[in-house]
Amino acid sequence: MTRHRCCRGVPLSTDPTPFAGTLLGETIAAITPRDASAELAARERLDRMTKPPGSLGVLEDVAAQLAGIAGTCPAPLPEPAAVAVFAGDHGVHAQGVTPWPQEVTAQMVANFLAGGAVVNAFAAGLGAEVVVVDMGVAATLEPADGLLDRKIRRGTADLAVGPAMTLDEARRAVEAGIEVATTLAARAGCLVTGDMGIGNTTPSAALVCAFTGADAATVTGRGTGIDDPTLARKVAVVGQAAARVPSAPTTPEEALAALAELGGLEHAGIAGLVLGAAAARVPVLLDGAIAGSAALVAAALCPTAIDFALAGHSSVEPGHAVALRSLGLRPLLGLDLRLGEGTGALLALPLVTSAARALRDVATFDSAGVTEKS
Repeated sequence: MTRHRCCRGVPLSTDPTPFAGTLLGETIAAITPRDASAELAARERLDRMTKPPGSLGVLEDVAAQLAGIAGTCPAPLPEPAAVAVFAGDHGVHAQGVTPWPQEVTAQMVANFLAGGAVVNAFAAGLGAEVVVVDMGVAATLEPADGLLDRKIRRGTADLAVGPAMTLDEARRAVEAGIEVATTLAARAGCLVTGDMGIGNTTPSAALVCAFTGADAATVTGRGTGIDDPTLARKVAVVGQAAARVPSAPTTPEEALAALAELGGLEHAGIAGLVLGAAAARVPVLLDGAIAGSAALVAAALCPTAIDFALAGHSSVEPGHAVALRSLGLRPLLGLDLRLGEGTGALLALPLVTSAARALRDVATFDSAGVTEKS
């Protein structure tokens, strides 16, 4: 597939301080790396704990990462958790990339708010808060407890024929996600990404193509379970759209331009949540394919932000694995999920909490009076 380093003729700035004077620019400037000394202290403590060194596998990496995020060892437990379900509709729905009617997005938002969705059931078992963020649902939503109105527009434009949104809309959508992260981080020890938007795996696949250079056929999946003719149509749409943007944006300006060209409003919101969590030094647990593609945007806007992210699971959607490899993130679970909503990330949350609890509570050989191996 031929790629062109342009974005619908939008000029890209070379300003070394991009987005100056905006919340996005301020947030990027506020993000600093994890605390290396706290991570080292965590690694040393893990090796002294009453277990063979390295025997907790990936959980030891998680524990050290949490210490680096918090800047202290042991890290505080990542609780309570708060799930932000970003919701938006997509103009590409008109291309027949999904058999589900667009009004299902608004109907599912009502279901979330009534507590009847899978994410609600999983969150209830973990004591996690669920908030729904209306980024761009193509309907008027009545005010309700747990609903945050951050609507940028009533759905994106059709990415198959032109930009999904303007650069200004993309920036404001990312900033809405930052604001949500800042609000939730004041009362939560871990942020969890969620999403809802009929047709949103199409822009997700397009974003993965643009940010990783992968082929459309490789990263485009069946979403909610489409048939072969629909999948072929979806692959064609993704490939044609992704060809309009750089395969690997190298500046924040290019990243925002690619997001505006291809992304959904919920993708922008999730990217902002990742940035906002990093600025607040709170871990963010990523869900599936939508979150993975949004995290690619966040990483291009500010590479250091991904130091604060963990991948909850690996979705059955093929583009998700490609995104995680590009981000250097190892998923904690692999259950072939493809629901979204934040469900896979919530299932991984007890693993993250257990890693932090082990670092805090397990005795060392010295304190327990246990003899180490010679």
